[in-house]
Amino acid sequence: MPKRVCIVGAGPSGLVAAKSLLWDAPRGTFDVTLFDSQTRIGGLWPLHKDDSTGLVHPRMVANQSKHTVHFSDLAWPEDAPNLPRAWQIGQYLSEYQKRYCSEAKFSLGTHVEKALQLAVSAKDGSQQGWQVQTRSVQGEVKEESFDYLLVASGFFGQPALPPVGRGSHEIPAVHSSQYRNLQSLLGKSSGSGGKILVVGGQMSGVEIAGTIASHLSSAVHSPGPSPVSSPEKYTIHHIIQQPVWVFPLHTSPNPTASAPPFLPFDLGSYNTANRTHPLTNSQGHISVEAANVVHSIYQGALGTDQSIFSPKVAITTATTNDPPYLTVSDHYMDFVRSGLISVSHGKLSGLAGSEATVSPSKERIEDVAAVVFATGFDASSSLSPSDLNNTVALGFHGTYHPDVPNLGFVGFYRSPYWGVMEMQARFLTALWAAGGPSSPSLPPQLKEALSKDTSIERTLNLRTDPRASQFPMGDYPWLMQEFATALGLERSPPSGKMPRLPPTDKEMDILTPSRYPSASLTGPQRSEVTKSLKETEATAWAGVGSTKFVARAVFRSLLGEWKLERDLTSKLPSHPSGHFSGTAKFLLREGTGDGREAQFDALCADGDPGLEYLYIEEGDFKASNGLTFRATRRYVWRYDEGKDRLSVWFAKTDDQKRADYLFHEVEFVPPRENGEGGGNDKGWEAKAGHLCIDDFYNVKYNFNFSAVNLSDWRLSYTVKGPKKDYTIDGVYSR
Repeated sequence: MPKRVCIVGAGPSGLVAAKSLLWDAPRGTFDVTLFDSQTRIGGLWPLHKDDSTGLVHPRMVANQSKHTVHFSDLAWPEDAPNLPRAWQIGQYLSEYQKRYCSEAKFSLGTHVEKALQLAVSAKDGSQQGWQVQTRSVQGEVKEESFDYLLVASGFFGQPALPPVGRGSHEIPAVHSSQYRNLQSLLGKSSGSGGKILVVGGQMSGVEIAGTIASHLSSAVHSPGPSPVSSPEKYTIHHIIQQPVWVFPLHTSPNPTASAPPFLPFDLGSYNTANRTHPLTNSQGHISVEAANVVHSIYQGALGTDQSIFSPKVAITTATTNDPPYLTVSDHYMDFVRSGLISVSHGKLSGLAGSEATVSPSKERIEDVAAVVFATGFDASSSLSPSDLNNTVALGFHGTYHPDVPNLGFVGFYRSPYWGVMEMQARFLTALWAAGGPSSPSLPPQLKEALSKDTSIERTLNLRTDPRASQFPMGDYPWLMQEFATALGLERSPPSGKMPRLPPTDKEMDILTPSRYPSASLTGPQRSEVTKSLKETEATAWAGVGSTKFVARAVFRSLLGEWKLERDLTSKLPSHPSGHFSGTAKFLLREGTGDGREAQFDALCADGDPGLEYLYIEEGDFKASNGLTFRATRRYVWRYDEGKDRLSVWFAKTDDQKRADYLFHEVEFVPPRENGEGGGNDKGWEAKAGHLCIDDFYNVKYNFNFSAVNLSDWRLSYTVKGPKKDYTIDGVYSR
């Protein structure tokens, strides 16, 4: 007779747990029921682009690529973006449920209120299961008995607020998970402006500050009416406890190359060719020596200590002894450099009216218009009313406790890596299918792993360790290795040759969930595993061996103000030569449809109009004949993620915030044939051509990167026609 399993939560953790119990154990071993207080599956992840029921904005871009955000035996659709949006992840989960969880029972809109462990058998001391009490959204209370209880209700139980953030405030105050747009945050304000205060300097704090900055920038610089009154009067003030490393969504696996290649951030991070095998844990207690090494690695990957953006975000020698913290945002740093985001160090200690106080400096921040608390989440509501300090002390990497072997956990840790969730589910399936940790039928490798496990002791020690790492449970590749060893799973090799990269000159060895397939794959499952592996390998080759992702890296790094020096050399006496000196500003905004209406409608139908820049150039032109005059011009620069293409558009003369028609598309020059990991010799080169009535523009670009950031770039073009024959050569520098 099947053993009944109650799974609390139908998000990614609950779904993969159900799948593992149904597929990785002999059929009929377990009967699975999932309960979720929401009326849909998905947990945090919305199921469609207009779904506002979760804690994640449907259009939020994931900070891990689809090569990490997936389970081993379900590949993403071929046309899925490398960095999916939240609603697309919800769609993936819906497909996963259909594919693998059809035999499970789902009780949605049902809250698990209580789970009581039944008495231990007096006969043989065995656990007798659980009495589970639930309440439906209609208020109906039920009780059912289960043999096993599996908690997958999530580390992100409910938004956590500091004491100063609780209660009512005179100004709008929300948790970062509740922020959706400027209208909902500032809609009731007078439009008099002020500071939007963002509290919290880790992942969600940096991400939400960058997001709000992009929304403000768009409100100011987009054509048409603004969604809020006087957006130009608002700025962002970000309170952080200490500077953190901020990585863009795409980094370079060869950052010292003259034309660095680019890949999604996690593909380079999980390239285990750069590590010694078997892997050792790089997280937990961080010694001073280890901290110094990692800080050095991060600085090398970014090409800066971040002082180029602001002293307030610089990682100085005074802080490199501290455990490093990492965050991800494409635009946060350049908004700091531009001044739209200002930074203070400390903690928010007071909030009265429109004035905030920061301790220990006692700095006063006046004219606060709204507050966004990016202060994380509290896991205790997913378990019990008690304060668990968000670090549940559990055995074998957060999965069970030896004293309660019929109780399991999936997903309770501070890194949402889908591969680890899947491994935790497989571990519990193997443990329970064998009869528990003390069963004589326990596989030898699992028995040995349990005998050596020190996870509980380690977690308890880290709770009070001042040198605990950002992700104390353990680093992702090491955790995957530990679970695989316990389960007797082999790590599959790449399907073919992979790019070789410095500093080891070894082929890339990128960890993804599909590298650890189930030991008993069906034919369709094997096809999904193979498809997923090939997608990752193709992405790696495209990034390292072609111009893939370069346009995106350039587009991201253009944000802000540049110094521009330009020479114009004319061969016709009717058009004087001269020199322009001034500035060029790239002002970020949401994509607009002007000049590309049909394409834009398709983008909006997918819920993603993309981003673009309003380019404004201003300065003085001194002609060779001695005449000096003020000059300005405007363009619209766009990035098409689907085509991975950068384009430049003329601005309308009668409405200079609107694009008129295409000037040219930027075509990047592929790397040298022998530059497998290095690109071109003199930075990234690009070209374009454009016929404007009778005049032909031959355009050339040269982009010089320092690791992931543009340090300077050049735009030159020759113009030839019946009445034109001149060359323009401009250099842009920060």
